[in-house]
Amino acid sequence: MNLPQVILYTDGSSRGNPGPGGYGLILEWAGRNVYKEASQGYRKTTNNRMELLAVIVGLEMLKNEGTDVLVVSDSKYVVDAVDKRWVFGWEKKAFKDKKNPDLWQRFLKVYRKHNVQFKWVKGHNNHPMNERCDVLAVKAATSSNLLIDEYYENIEDK
Repeated sequence: MNLPQVILYTDGSSRGNPGPGGYGLILEWAGRNVYKEASQGYRKTTNNRMELLAVIVGLEMLKNEGTDVLVVSDSKYVVDAVDKRWVFGWEKKAFKDKKNPDLWQRFLKVYRKHNVQFKWVKGHNNHPMNERCDVLAVKAATSSNLLIDEYYENIEDK
């Protein structure tokens, strides 16, 4: 991968696990001083779902396929699943007995459209972009505009 064209900072939050949750993300176009933020809350979900959804939505927001992207996340769940290649093994087994197969399948579809690398950062450790994503995620989780995480409420929660 070349130097990243885009840096995607992400965070997920849930108030209880499961509970109301949200994600926050910031897209930064390298060398252009251009930033875009996004966030959304859900009425009942998990922290891991929100961490993964932040990455998915950020990648889906990119208009040009083949973009070099560096994802900066404090989620070991997401970063390790990709960097240690677990998710590719899960995919070969049709995600049997794995949580969040709907999101992992959606992730792989958009992941394969870009050149993506991951960098893990320690959460709540004064990383300015990670802290901002946390603020966005918590605000989304506690807002009155909560969507329904259909898959989670219909499948995972049974």
